Amino acid sequence: MRVAVGTDHRGYELRPKVIELVERLGHEVLDVGTFKPDPIDYPDIASIVAQKVGNGEVDRGILICGTGLGMCIAANKFPGVRAAPCHDDLTVEMSRRHNDANVLCLSADLLGERLIQRMVELWLSTPFDGGRHARRVEKIIQLEQHLHAEARSEAETQCHPRTQPADEKPDLLGGQSQQSSSR
Repeated sequence: MRVAVGTDHRGYELRPKVIELVERLGHEVLDVGTFKPDPIDYPDIASIVAQKVGNGEVDRGILICGTGLGMCIAANKFPGVRAAPCHDDLTVEMSRRHNDANVLCLSADLLGERLIQRMVELWLSTPFDGGRHARRVEKIIQLEQHLHAEARSEAETQCHPRTQPADEKPDLLGGQSQQSSSR
């Protein structure tokens, strides 16, 4: 399995340890940083991992920031990503079994190193149960596709607005167009 790993500055010291564990478990790692302990905005790293998961360049992603929450919020903005902020063995296992989570989001500040290692190992080895859960995950995928299609349609409409007759002025306050008073 190919796994992208990324952290902000809060997870900087954990990153090499998580990478070493993932490789030791027999997986290929794509390390996206951060490569310095200097402050970096978590959405910058989350977007790299999420894009790679969403486009199928990697199978899964692991993100670490102070709480794991910011990374999760940012990653879930990307199509095809099901990121889960996990804080114990149960949330890790259920994120895989029931939700087929493909991005694990962890807290560098609230979780101990041994717990993180155990959670990563469990998350990488836990299969998706399928069955009734597959139907629910499919509904999430359909919802995501619908919302992205709506967003694309709206963006296209804004880029190519309907032309107005020359004698109409737009009403910017939301009412009916006003006829030109030059008649």
